[in-house]
Amino acid sequence: MSRGGALSPGWRLLPLTLLTFACTPQPAPNPHYVLGAPYRAGNVWYYPRESFDLDETGLVQVIRDNSPRLTADGEVFDASALAAAHPTIQLPAIARLTNLENGREVTVRINDRGTGDPHRLAEITERTASLLDIPADGVARVRLRVLPDQSHAAAEALPGAPSLAIAAAPRGSIQSADLAPPPGVRQGSGRALPVAASAAHEQAGVAAPPMRLPEVVTQTKANPGRLIVRLDSFEEYQYAAVERAKMGWTNTRIVSVFDGRTNRFLVEVGPLATVAQADAVLDRALAAGIPDARIVVQ
Repeated sequence: MSRGGALSPGWRLLPLTLLTFACTPQPAPNPHYVLGAPYRAGNVWYYPRESFDLDETGLVQVIRDNSPRLTADGEVFDASALAAAHPTIQLPAIARLTNLENGREVTVRINDRGTGDPHRLAEITERTASLLDIPADGVARVRLRVLPDQSHAAAEALPGAPSLAIAAAPRGSIQSADLAPPPGVRQGSGRALPVAASAAHEQAGVAAPPMRLPEVVTQTKANPGRLIVRLDSFEEYQYAAVERAKMGWTNTRIVSVFDGRTNRFLVEVGPLATVAQADAVLDRALAAGIPDARIVVQ
């Protein structure tokens, strides 16, 4: 302020600036199901896909952009809600998120795309981090498990969700007959289920979870695990051996696992002592042309 109480030019512009900001229209919420096309963040390509049984481990960090906006599926972003962002899962999805370092776990609504950082599995809101006892400026080892029934219900409650029509035979066209029990079975030893009760059971489903999930924290046993960088997965051992030799690291191993009936060979580096070391190894793997490399916790 200048002498004599007169406002300087800068002060005269301040109220107008605040008024302009306050009047800036915010996008209207439009919650809807979304998967999305492949996209590139930095030097990494991501390929969104439906996965109602996703179960993965890695590192999470807190969402740092708390400005008013909409999430990728059209919901209002709320830093005080139990929510998360994931790079590829269908939106929305409901998942159980466990802090492996202390055993705390909560249920979160995945409603946004993120992180855009290949070093991190997901991003979480400040409130989610607080309940899991994760520092706002830190990272934590976590396990993320999508809850299939709740996720299906959450998706089907919004427009745009894919649906599969199931043709059911009309009840009136089904004929039944009483048959004599097989030899050795006492008559009347069983109990018939009424048709009405059976139909009600078939039609029973899971109610769509609320947009804002309740704050329920479950304490489980801590299991920090070990930090590993998983380079790639192969169906032939020879290709896994070529990749291991290509990297030339002494702590690289090949692990044999079964994916259903398929025997796969994972090339992994570790264990690694710190997050910084895991980040550095992942950087080298990405620079070496291994785009699917990621940090996991075992």
